Amino acid sequence: MSEIEIGRGKRGRVAYSFDEVAVAPSRRTRDDDEVSTAWQIDAYRFEAPIIAAPMDSVVSPTSAVTLGRLGVPAVLNLDGLWTRYDDPTSLLEQISSIPDSEAIPFLQRAYHERSVDPGLVRERIAAIRESGVTVAVGVSPSSAAELAPIAATAGTDLLVIRGTTVSAEHVSSAHEPLNLKTFIHELEVPVIVGGCATYQAALHLMRTGAAGVLVGFGGGAAHTTSDVLGIRVPMASAVADVAAARRDYLDESGGRYVHVIADGSVGSSGSLVKAIACGADAVMVGSMLARASDAPGHGAHWGAEAWHANLPRGERKQLGVVGTFEEILVGPSATADGSANLIGALRKAMATSGYSDIKAFQRIDVVLDPQ
Repeated sequence: MSEIEIGRGKRGRVAYSFDEVAVAPSRRTRDDDEVSTAWQIDAYRFEAPIIAAPMDSVVSPTSAVTLGRLGVPAVLNLDGLWTRYDDPTSLLEQISSIPDSEAIPFLQRAYHERSVDPGLVRERIAAIRESGVTVAVGVSPSSAAELAPIAATAGTDLLVIRGTTVSAEHVSSAHEPLNLKTFIHELEVPVIVGGCATYQAALHLMRTGAAGVLVGFGGGAAHTTSDVLGIRVPMASAVADVAAARRDYLDESGGRYVHVIADGSVGSSGSLVKAIACGADAVMVGSMLARASDAPGHGAHWGAEAWHANLPRGERKQLGVVGTFEEILVGPSATADGSANLIGALRKAMATSGYSDIKAFQRIDVVLDPQ
């Protein structure tokens, strides 16, 4: 990776976002119906390399079932409104309609006035499980020790530990930090953990026993982490770096494969295609699915960063509505902006470049395309 001199006392790596790279077909083409977009993590196979992000604007118990039946695992946020309130429907409607100036204070009150109820955690998991779809739930690093064991005994299939930055070695003098390696080993469900953005951080997370690693900080359309903390991830380079860590860990571990999941800056079907071309096995999607007419946010979108009690790093965005979950995922699309028929777009890109499955498509050439 090349570096440039920022000033006499500092050098920086050159890194690229999805907007700055493009897929470069260079071989045979094939029919769309001869392409498979399926992927598998642990014992669970899905028809599309997409995971619905653990955000209340996207995933409710009802939408988790809808998305699961469309071949996409949806991660229910166990730190969210559905485990704090018996019926948060009216709150969700208010969040989607209040003025921008009132949104963050309202979110802070809604999420902090009530604590997570373990009984509701079990109830929500049971409701999704009864439908027959794969049950996926998400927790923050700070709540993982408390909520993950409850979720595991309640019957979740996949657990996601998702934070702005997650490390295998958190240092704290105030409390006993979570030992990810021990924690994951003691759970009896596959764990996806992140975010991270570098080769070394990803390698450390892979060594904890995680089944998958999230690349990026998530919530690209809804967070302001760059403005507040000065932290930003050029995702094309980050995914490629973590994919290299996956390859090296595969050799180090004697054949253990850890899935790389792009989480952030995937705001169109073209970005989804580029994420996989850079080495991702799947992508975690928030904003694109928040624009579904049957999403719980009614076209509004926000993440956990927006309701932080002391330092909000996110916003409530009004994204509008594009179509149903089904139309956004499998079409038909009535727009030409990459906001709908995501799976169809990926299938077309793979067919146009001659690749038959996700693993093969990861080997496609990409070129720099500065905007």
